[in-house]
Amino acid sequence: MGVLKKIVIIGPESTGKSTLCELLAKHYNAVWCPEYAREYLTEFGSGYTYENLLAIAKGQVALEDATVNRESPAERIIRAGSIVNEGGEIAHSPWCIVHSEGRSSIANPQSPIFIDTDLYVMKVWCEFVFNKCHTYILQQIAARKYDLYLLCNIDLPWTDDPLREYPDEKPRQELYRIYKDILINQDTPWVEISGVYEERLQTAVKAVDMLIGK
Repeated sequence: MGVLKKIVIIGPESTGKSTLCELLAKHYNAVWCPEYAREYLTEFGSGYTYENLLAIAKGQVALEDATVNRESPAERIIRAGSIVNEGGEIAHSPWCIVHSEGRSSIANPQSPIFIDTDLYVMKVWCEFVFNKCHTYILQQIAARKYDLYLLCNIDLPWTDDPLREYPDEKPRQELYRIYKDILINQDTPWVEISGVYEERLQTAVKAVDMLIGK
Protein backbone atom coordinates (compact mmCIF):
# COMPACT_ATOMS: atom_id res chain seq x y z
CA MET A 1 0.00 0.00 0.00
CA GLY A 2 1.29 3.45 -0.91
CA VAL A 3 1.52 6.44 1.38
CA LEU A 4 -1.89 7.89 2.20
CA LYS A 5 -2.57 11.04 0.20
CA LYS A 6 -4.24 13.94 2.01
CA ILE A 7 -6.04 16.49 -0.13
CA VAL A 8 -7.39 19.73 1.32
CA ILE A 9 -10.22 21.75 -0.18
CA ILE A 10 -10.06 25.42 0.86
CA GLY A 11 -11.41 28.80 -0.16
CA PRO A 12 -13.84 31.50 0.98
CA GLU A 13 -17.34 30.66 2.20
CA SER A 14 -20.02 29.55 -0.26
CA THR A 15 -17.58 28.26 -2.87
CA GLY A 16 -18.73 24.64 -2.90
CA LYS A 17 -16.02 23.15 -0.69
CA SER A 18 -18.20 20.63 1.12
CA THR A 19 -20.03 19.66 -2.05
CA LEU A 20 -16.72 19.04 -3.81
CA CYS A 21 -15.48 16.93 -0.89
CA GLU A 22 -18.59 14.78 -1.05
CA LEU A 23 -18.37 14.35 -4.81
CA LEU A 24 -14.68 13.42 -4.66
CA ALA A 25 -15.24 10.97 -1.82
CA LYS A 26 -17.97 9.29 -3.84
CA HIS A 27 -15.84 9.22 -6.99
CA TYR A 28 -12.85 7.60 -5.25
CA ASN A 29 -14.86 5.50 -2.76
CA ALA A 30 -13.05 7.46 -0.07
CA VAL A 31 -13.76 9.09 3.28
CA TRP A 32 -13.71 12.83 3.85
CA CYS A 33 -13.34 15.07 6.86
CA PRO A 34 -16.09 17.69 7.27
CA GLU A 35 -15.63 21.26 8.43
CA TYR A 36 -15.82 21.32 12.22
CA ALA A 37 -16.72 25.02 12.41
CA ARG A 38 -20.18 24.48 10.92
CA GLU A 39 -21.20 21.99 13.61
CA TYR A 40 -19.69 24.15 16.35
CA LEU A 41 -21.45 27.33 15.26
CA THR A 42 -24.73 25.52 14.66
CA GLU A 43 -24.68 24.32 18.27
CA PHE A 44 -23.28 27.40 20.01
CA GLY A 45 -24.45 30.22 17.73
CA SER A 46 -22.79 32.47 15.20
CA GLY A 47 -21.72 35.15 17.72
CA TYR A 48 -18.22 33.74 18.06
CA THR A 49 -15.21 35.25 19.85
CA TYR A 50 -11.49 35.06 19.19
CA GLU A 51 -11.25 32.33 21.87
CA ASN A 52 -13.99 30.34 20.12
CA LEU A 53 -11.80 30.18 17.02
CA LEU A 54 -9.12 28.39 19.02
CA ALA A 55 -11.67 25.80 20.15
CA ILE A 56 -12.80 25.37 16.54
CA ALA A 57 -9.21 24.95 15.37
CA LYS A 58 -8.57 22.24 17.96
CA GLY A 59 -11.79 20.51 17.00
CA GLN A 60 -10.82 20.56 13.32
CA VAL A 61 -7.42 19.05 14.09
CA ALA A 62 -8.92 16.28 16.22
CA LEU A 63 -11.56 15.51 13.62
CA GLU A 64 -8.99 15.43 10.83
CA ASP A 65 -6.66 13.13 12.75
CA ALA A 66 -9.49 10.75 13.57
CA THR A 67 -10.52 10.62 9.92
CA VAL A 68 -6.97 10.10 8.65
CA ASN A 69 -6.36 7.33 11.19
CA ARG A 70 -9.68 5.70 10.27
CA GLU A 71 -10.49 5.15 13.92
CA SER A 72 -13.76 3.75 15.18
CA PRO A 73 -16.09 6.15 17.02
CA ALA A 74 -15.13 4.57 20.36
CA GLU A 75 -11.42 4.96 19.62
CA ARG A 76 -11.95 8.56 18.59
CA ILE A 77 -13.69 9.38 21.83
CA ILE A 78 -11.03 7.66 23.92
CA ARG A 79 -8.19 9.38 22.07
CA ALA A 80 -9.53 12.91 21.92
CA GLY A 81 -12.66 13.32 24.03
CA SER A 82 -14.11 16.80 24.20
CA ILE A 83 -12.34 19.92 23.03
CA VAL A 84 -11.45 22.32 25.86
CA ASN A 85 -11.15 26.05 25.28
CA GLU A 86 -8.60 28.44 26.78
CA GLY A 87 -10.76 29.02 29.86
CA GLY A 88 -10.74 25.33 30.71
CA GLU A 89 -14.39 24.87 29.75
CA ILE A 90 -15.59 22.03 27.58
CA ALA A 91 -16.36 23.64 24.24
CA HIS A 92 -17.56 20.74 22.12
CA SER A 93 -16.82 17.20 21.07
CA PRO A 94 -16.54 16.75 17.29
CA TRP A 95 -17.41 13.09 17.16
CA CYS A 96 -21.11 13.58 16.48
CA ILE A 97 -20.32 14.69 12.93
CA VAL A 98 -17.69 12.10 12.03
CA HIS A 99 -18.90 9.75 9.33
CA SER A 100 -20.55 6.57 10.46
CA GLU A 101 -18.58 3.41 11.08
CA GLY A 102 -20.31 1.73 8.18
CA ARG A 103 -19.39 4.46 5.73
CA SER A 104 -15.73 4.38 6.75
CA SER A 105 -15.54 0.60 6.57
CA ILE A 106 -16.68 0.39 2.94
CA ALA A 107 -14.21 3.00 1.72
CA ASN A 108 -11.16 1.87 -0.20
CA PRO A 109 -8.29 1.95 2.34
CA GLN A 110 -5.87 2.96 -0.43
CA SER A 111 -7.95 5.91 -1.61
CA PRO A 112 -6.97 9.49 -0.72
CA ILE A 113 -8.63 11.34 2.13
CA PHE A 114 -10.37 14.63 1.39
CA ILE A 115 -10.33 17.35 4.04
CA ASP A 116 -12.86 20.19 4.05
CA THR A 117 -10.72 23.17 5.19
CA ASP A 118 -7.53 23.11 7.28
CA LEU A 119 -5.67 25.45 9.63
CA TYR A 120 -4.91 27.93 6.84
CA VAL A 121 -8.64 28.63 6.89
CA MET A 122 -8.48 29.25 10.64
CA LYS A 123 -5.51 31.59 10.19
CA VAL A 124 -7.35 33.62 7.56
CA TRP A 125 -10.48 33.70 9.70
CA CYS A 126 -8.59 34.92 12.80
CA GLU A 127 -6.63 37.58 10.96
CA PHE A 128 -9.48 38.82 8.78
CA VAL A 129 -11.85 39.29 11.72
CA PHE A 130 -9.55 39.92 14.71
CA ASN A 131 -6.24 41.01 13.11
CA LYS A 132 -4.31 38.36 15.05
CA CYS A 133 -3.89 34.60 15.12
CA HIS A 134 -3.51 32.02 17.88
CA THR A 135 -0.02 30.56 18.25
CA TYR A 136 -1.53 27.05 18.28
CA ILE A 137 -2.89 27.58 14.76
CA LEU A 138 0.45 28.80 13.42
CA GLN A 139 2.23 25.85 15.03
CA GLN A 140 -0.20 23.37 13.51
CA ILE A 141 0.22 24.93 10.06
CA ALA A 142 3.99 24.42 10.32
CA ALA A 143 3.67 20.85 11.60
CA ARG A 144 0.93 19.39 9.40
CA LYS A 145 1.73 18.22 5.87
CA TYR A 146 -0.58 17.64 2.91
CA ASP A 147 -0.20 16.43 -0.65
CA LEU A 148 -2.50 18.72 -2.63
CA TYR A 149 -4.67 21.81 -2.16
CA LEU A 150 -7.79 22.48 -4.21
CA LEU A 151 -8.63 26.19 -4.07
CA CYS A 152 -12.31 26.91 -4.76
CA ASN A 153 -12.95 30.11 -6.69
CA ILE A 154 -15.72 32.59 -5.85
CA ASP A 155 -17.36 32.27 -9.29
CA LEU A 156 -20.29 30.29 -7.83
CA PRO A 157 -23.29 32.40 -6.77
CA TRP A 158 -23.24 33.21 -3.07
CA THR A 159 -25.85 31.14 -1.20
CA ASP A 160 -27.56 32.63 1.84
CA ASP A 161 -26.86 30.77 5.07
CA PRO A 162 -27.19 31.92 8.72
CA LEU A 163 -23.55 30.97 9.34
CA ARG A 164 -22.12 32.92 6.40
CA GLU A 165 -20.87 36.48 6.79
CA TYR A 166 -19.72 37.93 3.47
CA PRO A 167 -22.33 38.12 0.70
CA ASP A 168 -20.76 41.21 -0.89
CA GLU A 169 -18.36 40.83 -3.78
CA LYS A 170 -15.53 42.97 -2.38
CA PRO A 171 -14.75 40.88 0.77
CA ARG A 172 -15.19 37.69 -1.25
CA GLN A 173 -12.59 38.89 -3.73
CA GLU A 174 -10.26 39.96 -0.93
CA LEU A 175 -10.57 36.63 0.87
CA TYR A 176 -9.94 34.71 -2.34
CA ARG A 177 -6.81 36.79 -2.97
CA ILE A 178 -5.60 36.02 0.57
CA TYR A 179 -6.04 32.28 0.06
CA LYS A 180 -4.36 32.37 -3.32
CA ASP A 181 -1.39 34.32 -1.94
CA ILE A 182 -1.01 31.75 0.85
CA LEU A 183 -0.91 28.86 -1.60
CA ILE A 184 1.50 30.63 -3.94
CA ASN A 185 3.91 31.11 -1.03
CA GLN A 186 3.94 27.54 0.28
CA ASP A 187 5.40 24.31 -1.09
CA THR A 188 2.43 21.95 -1.46
CA PRO A 189 1.04 21.65 -5.02
CA TRP A 190 -2.30 23.36 -5.57
CA VAL A 191 -4.92 23.69 -8.26
CA GLU A 192 -7.58 26.34 -8.77
CA ILE A 193 -11.13 24.97 -8.99
CA SER A 194 -13.68 27.06 -10.89
CA GLY A 195 -16.74 26.79 -13.10
CA VAL A 196 -20.02 24.98 -12.52
CA TYR A 197 -20.07 21.92 -10.26
CA GLU A 198 -19.41 19.40 -13.04
CA GLU A 199 -16.43 21.43 -14.28
CA ARG A 200 -15.11 21.70 -10.74
CA LEU A 201 -15.32 17.96 -10.23
CA GLN A 202 -13.60 17.23 -13.54
CA THR A 203 -10.73 19.62 -12.73
CA ALA A 204 -10.36 18.17 -9.24
CA VAL A 205 -10.41 14.56 -10.45
CA LYS A 206 -7.74 15.33 -13.04
CA ALA A 207 -5.51 16.87 -10.34
CA VAL A 208 -6.07 14.01 -7.90
CA ASP A 209 -5.44 11.38 -10.59
CA MET A 210 -2.12 13.02 -11.40
CA LEU A 211 -1.22 13.01 -7.70
CA ILE A 212 -1.99 9.33 -7.14
CA GLY A 213 -0.61 8.23 -10.50
CA LYS A 214 -3.89 6.93 -11.86
